[in-house]
Amino acid sequence: MDLWERAGRIGGYGAALALTPYLVIKVSWVLGSLLGLAPVGAGFDVAGWVALNTVTVGMAATGIAVALALVRPWGARLPGRPLTFCAWVGTGFLVPLLPYAVLGSLLPSEGGARGGADDDPSMPGWEAVLVQIGFVGMGIGLALALPAYLRRRWPGVFTGRTGDGGHGPLLVPPWPAVAAIAIAAVWLYWAAGGTAGIARPAERDLTGRLLTGVLGGWSLLAAAATWALVRGRPARLPRRVPLVPCWLGSGALFAWSAWKLPFTLYLALAEPADAALPENLAVAAVLHVVAVGTGAAMLRELVRARAGRGRPERRGAGDAPPPPTSPGPGATSPAPGPAAPCASP
Repeated sequence: MDLWERAGRIGGYGAALALTPYLVIKVSWVLGSLLGLAPVGAGFDVAGWVALNTVTVGMAATGIAVALALVRPWGARLPGRPLTFCAWVGTGFLVPLLPYAVLGSLLPSEGGARGGADDDPSMPGWEAVLVQIGFVGMGIGLALALPAYLRRRWPGVFTGRTGDGGHGPLLVPPWPAVAAIAIAAVWLYWAAGGTAGIARPAERDLTGRLLTGVLGGWSLLAAAATWALVRGRPARLPRRVPLVPCWLGSGALFAWSAWKLPFTLYLALAEPADAALPENLAVAAVLHVVAVGTGAAMLRELVRARAGRGRPERRGAGDAPPPPTSPGPGATSPAPGPAAPCASP
């Protein structure tokens, strides 16, 4: 077992272990709310609070299962696309939060931000610590386990360089990169203190602006990485360099906006008196819809780029032919075509 595999195993098991307390806490919130033993979050009735936390229970359970699938032998027998999608969403949720966790610890504490999905004024401090450890531990664990899994299942994903095989001209123009730049511009503007599109400036706090800025930065990285993958520029850049930020940034766009969009729509339709978002709800909803579509389009480019590794590549006259493959049992080696170069014995 090499270093990649050891790091991946530690990361996968560590991620599952770190998120388990969060799962237990969320289950206790659901049961406590149904039995009248735990308070309901601000802006929710019992049904809405139970529904929201049931969703997070499912997300946590899925995250633990995905982390284990990345390192256990049975994970290699699962269909690749669903597992990859779940891992993409999980890394998009958690890995981009690592800079936020570090920078947020340096900010002065403020009064509780309102409007967050997990806000609960009665949450004990030890629960908040366990939740934070669960998120950070899961993010670090996935960051270690996922590359090892991809390397084991699809060895060619991180090999080669941008522009190899002429894949750039085969792909559509990088409109997702343009959309990601526009989204990042709005989020970074809000993070810097801009008020256009902000309905309640007094509701904004430093932590909320920091999270918006971090997500805006990841959106810019994803835009640059998508451009490099689609256009093959800069040429001859190792493919793993744009693949990693494209994977993380596109996952962040999709996962966070897919999570915030239903909450935004709930506030717009239900109009609860004790819960609100700083942003104009219509503007926020449009941004989240565009971000979800942009992240999904970037994932499509990632899949096409990976699939392109298996297609025959165009070679120039001076390029070496691919290595020969051994014929199967009973097969005869075909004679080379008239245009195929003859390999030396």
